[in-house]
This record gives sequence, C-alpha cells and structure tokens, in this order.
Amino acid sequence: MERRTFLRGAVIGGSVAAFGGSLWAGAAHAAPAQPGAGPYGALGPADGNGIHLPSGFSSRVIARSGQKVTGTDHTWHNAPDGGACYEDGTGWIYVSNSEINPGGGASAVTFSSAGAITGAYRILSGTRQNCAGGKTPWNTWLSCEEVDRGYVFETDPWGVQASVRRDAMGRFKHEAAAADPVRKAIYLTEDVTDGCFYRFTPTTWGDLSAGRLEVLVAGSGTSGPVTWAEVPDPSGASTATRNQVPGAKRFTGGEGCYYADDTCWFTTKGDNRVWQYNAAAQTIELAYDDSLVDGDAPLTGVDNVTGSASGDLFIAEDGGSMEICLITPDDVVAPFLRIAGQSGSEITGPAFSPDGTRLYFSSQRGTSGSSSGGITYEVTGPFRG
Repeated sequence: MERRTFLRGAVIGGSVAAFGGSLWAGAAHAAPAQPGAGPYGALGPADGNGIHLPSGFSSRVIARSGQKVTGTDHTWHNAPDGGACYEDGTGWIYVSNSEINPGGGASAVTFSSAGAITGAYRILSGTRQNCAGGKTPWNTWLSCEEVDRGYVFETDPWGVQASVRRDAMGRFKHEAAAADPVRKAIYLTEDVTDGCFYRFTPTTWGDLSAGRLEVLVAGSGTSGPVTWAEVPDPSGASTATRNQVPGAKRFTGGEGCYYADDTCWFTTKGDNRVWQYNAAAQTIELAYDDSLVDGDAPLTGVDNVTGSASGDLFIAEDGGSMEICLITPDDVVAPFLRIAGQSGSEITGPAFSPDGTRLYFSSQRGTSGSSSGGITYEVTGPFRG
C-alpha cells in the first residue's frame, strides 16, 4: 500500500478538498464533484438487504445476532464488532468480536473457495466488551476489551488453541491493534477522550507473553516528529497507563488502526480525524479532518479501518450516514456503500477476503437499534486490485 502525504486531493460527496497533515493552508482545493461519485461511481438504490452499492457490486447477509448461521448449529453473537479474514486452505475464515459486557468474546465463520458458508463456531468466551482488535502476521486474532483496565486476548481463528490473555500489552480501554512486521511491533489505540497511541514490542517476535509497552510522545500540533517512551507500569494498577509518561500525546477517542507499507493509519472519533504514523520516519500527521472540509463532510463518525490491495483505505462510520467511505491513494474521499434504515446502529469489522474480492462488515445493532439486532454482511464485486 502506497503511503500518502495528502498535500492535494478532492473530496467527493462534500464541497472541496481538505487534506495535507497540519498544512491545509497549502493544499490545492479541487472543484466540487458530484455527491456520492467516487472511484467506483455513484451509489445505486438500496438492494434487498438495504445496502446502497456502486454498479457491479452485490451484498448478502452472512449472519444475524441470536440466529443460527446458515447451515450450522452456531448462534451468532450480539453486537458484532471488529473483524479480520484468514486463509484456510482454499477457503477463508472471517472472525468477529462481540461488544457486549459481560459475555463479549468472538466467533468465526468459515467459507469454501467458492464463498459458501461451511461452518461457524466460538473462538473466545467470558471476556468483556470486545470491540476491535487486529490480525497478527502469525495468523492469530488480537481481541481487545474496551473497558477500563481491559486486556488483549490472543485468539486462534480456527478455535483449536485456547485463547491467551496478554497482560504485557497493557491494561487500558483497548480499541484496536495493528502489527508492524518490519519493526516487529504492534500499535494499539485507546478509546477514551484523553487516550494515547501505544506501541508494544515483544521480547521475541511472534510471542506476546513479554515485551515493552511504550506511548507516543509528541508536541501539541497535528504533525511532526515523535518519540516513544516506555510505560513504567503496563498493568495500570495505581496510575492509568496514559497518565504515566509526561508529554504523552492525547487523542480524543482512539478507534480503528491499520498498518501497511511503513504507515499505521488510525482514527479518532472525538474530532473525526484519520491520522497516519510514518514508522520509518517516526513522524505523525493528519490524513483527514472533517472540520476542514468546506460544506458537508463525506466521512463522519470515523471508526474501524482496513485497506485493500489497491491502496484504498476503507473506513467504517459509527453513526454518520451509516457508510463505509474510502480514501484513495490519489486523495479522493468518497462513500463506497451506505446502509439504509439503520440510523441507530454503527458499521463495524470491515475486512477483505484473502483474494480481495469480498468485503465483510457488520451493522452492530441493525434495524432494531439493539445489540441483539446485529447483522453481518458480505459485499462482492470488482474491487480494484
């Protein structure tokens, strides 16, 4: 995935461009474009599942909370949240968290090479409010508890190995995780109004039982060089991890994060921003800020984020217009899909199948607005390679 600088660009669905880290004054403003017309074209009318999609794409429902997954004996969990896909022979697995407390945990659905559902099962139980998480390079799922002094649980997507609580990764209100195989580290977001951005470096790559937890330290601006400082007590037993290091940079509600090509992208819901941390240069800057868009911002309520082989970022909205929006390598921001009639919900868990032809995601509370109304979808179509 090509790293962006966002010093130019166009907002599709809003009025004009607004990119460029903290240097928006130098960004070129593009002419207004037709609302909804992104690289895949305008969104069409809602399909039978209530999903507005570009031409050539189609959706299907994979699972509903409280109901058996088709062809299986497994009842899908409430409040589906963060997710990821894994190769499984000629097929694949989609893993999904459950953001309820108590109960939480995660489940998985398996697919054949043709995309048929072949199984479903529980992979984590007895935890609390498992919100997002992240996939490791060794094919485990890091399921994160979004509660005060919550834990990270390393989980087997195949459901064979027992899940392991990873205390060394810190106890705080975890949101998401993204692995950096080059620097052999894992980045972590924190979902509180004065949260931090963390880096965990295991003593041995591939073994998360021990390591060093650090917090990002930076100035008060939105761009520039950063450093990392070790958190003295990752357990947060007497002082919250975010309050142990002077100068730790604060973020207003850390949400999803995603790593590709020396960059970790992460979102903050309190100010509706998308950030990029350049791990090679150790700098941080903004990739998107809706307050700097002239007119109606196309992306609001930023939450979970994933990426495709083309370099596009796909960002799910918590509320907003109930859209998954994309940010392209040439700096276009546009809706990719919209869910109709579910304004009391949020979109969660976007993840691509290993071959990049299918996108999975959930509406956490569906049409009912209740955690028991969750719906998990699949979208198939001509995604850019």
